[in-house]
Amino acid sequence: MMTAAELRRMFIDFFKSHGHAEIKSAPLVPENDPTCLFTTAGMHPLVPFLLGEKHPAGKRLTDVQKCLRTGDIDEVGDPFHMTFFEMLGNWSLGDYFKKEAIGMSFEFLTKKLGFKPENIKVTCFAGDENAPRDTEAASIWMENGIPEKNIYYLGKEDNWWGPAGQTGPCGPDTEMFVPLDRPDCGPNCGPACGCGKWVEIWNDVFMQYNKTADGKFVPLEHPNVDTGMGVERVTAFMQGVRSAYETELFAGIFAKIKELSGNPEADFNNRSARIVAEHLRASTFIIGDGVTPSNVDQGYVLRRLIRRAIREARKLGITEAFVSKIAQVVIDEYSPFYPELKEKQEFIFAELNREEEQFGKTLENGIKEFNKLIEKFPPNIENKIISGRKAFNLYETYGFPLELTQEMAAEKGFKVDEQGFQEAYQKHQEQSRAGAEQKFKGGLADHSEATAQLHTATHMLHAALRRVLGNHVEQAGSNITAERLRFDFTHPDKVTPEQLAEVEKIVNEQIKRNMDVVCEEVPLEEAKKRGAIGLFESKYGDVVKLYTIGDFSMEICGGPHATNTSQLGTFKILKEESSSRGVRRIKAVLIH
Repeated sequence: MMTAAELRRMFIDFFKSHGHAEIKSAPLVPENDPTCLFTTAGMHPLVPFLLGEKHPAGKRLTDVQKCLRTGDIDEVGDPFHMTFFEMLGNWSLGDYFKKEAIGMSFEFLTKKLGFKPENIKVTCFAGDENAPRDTEAASIWMENGIPEKNIYYLGKEDNWWGPAGQTGPCGPDTEMFVPLDRPDCGPNCGPACGCGKWVEIWNDVFMQYNKTADGKFVPLEHPNVDTGMGVERVTAFMQGVRSAYETELFAGIFAKIKELSGNPEADFNNRSARIVAEHLRASTFIIGDGVTPSNVDQGYVLRRLIRRAIREARKLGITEAFVSKIAQVVIDEYSPFYPELKEKQEFIFAELNREEEQFGKTLENGIKEFNKLIEKFPPNIENKIISGRKAFNLYETYGFPLELTQEMAAEKGFKVDEQGFQEAYQKHQEQSRAGAEQKFKGGLADHSEATAQLHTATHMLHAALRRVLGNHVEQAGSNITAERLRFDFTHPDKVTPEQLAEVEKIVNEQIKRNMDVVCEEVPLEEAKKRGAIGLFESKYGDVVKLYTIGDFSMEICGGPHATNTSQLGTFKILKEESSSRGVRRIKAVLIH
């Protein structure tokens, strides 16, 4: 039986044997990408290199990337949905293309995973007004041994990737499917029928176009390959089970949940236990990458995951403090592959315990609010119904799930307007989605001249902050659009107006020196010895890009940057505020 650890190693070693350099997983928080809260795919951290930047490790890369997607939070608990997952990937940055990519995919599926060619079905892009039918990919599959009857052509909704935002690299993909041990649903059973027999196991994306702002699909001069294979899904398939929750990836967590419940005979692979296990696994990784619970952005998602896990744990009979005990299991099992978890262990425990304690107080306040609500009803009223809007307010403000409100209401002889709750919840979801779409409507990792200049200004801001506030200042996050920069940094106190004025003055003085921005590729250890600041060091390999701005700033970074500070204009700080506990945030612009 193949374990997840064996799968990871087999995949990486296979591609290394085919000339790929192994790179480290990037953090779950994207660097300088305003379009996404979290890293959602293996290609996400590589966008600058897919757009033409030179990667220090070369043109052929492979890794296991930590990913998190928030769209399915409410569905977590069924056998399939998860927020956190690991993505195996290999990339060609302007090197090989369809023939080599498909050939290696076929070899790995048949020689390493043991699938027979006749048991593999693939889909290719059917073509539309923007791009032709991908008969090239289909022909290559047949040359490798996939029967023609096992090749399907599907439209853009199935076999096209990107762009991630409004513009950027995109192209057709080819997806690989393998069968579950169940009968066909009929003569047309295949990847498109939807019966569930055929499971997607891998996806090769051929980025051969760039979608422009006016909607045109322009062929890329150097097309790229991006592939993705989910660790959890493939592990489950190789072990002959229907869900990752039935693999060793969750066995230790479920055992701890059972122990904490005090009910060792119970079957805890149920919806509530899955939510507890999945959400706290995700939360452990998120905090490990430096995020703390808050009411905004990544911190809000983290808080929602932790609190949902605590609520569901109560249904399992767990009422004591427990979240860090689950995190300990996650750290023990994953730190051999993700050493940052062990390194940040105490920080992870502290943040989880603090949030658990705070949420306990919130629940107490919610119970008080519920009792006030009940007391407002006349004692002899016959129609004892709590409105859906008020039930939703308990959910949104105090974290009460509908089930908890219903249970408490029943004890008092009340009912809850469930339909009204669902309507209020749906309205909230639509408003949240609209806000997110507005907030992240830009193209993925915009690499315009304006963002390159702001990226350079961010380095200078960081250096100036360290001069004014002290060397404890470290980057805790960065978000750059074409209009402004946003820089989060570690600092315990509000930055005074005088300190901000001094920072702004230093940056502008340095800009006026008209210094060249020099990029070098050097070993990571050499960069450290030179005194470089290593932002998000875990994302970089043995060879890194080192950007030096005169004698003022030296940082490890992926780019892009201006070539000289004379291009930056005048630096202006717009706002300084708290981002989360111990982290401050500055928003600034460049005026030309």
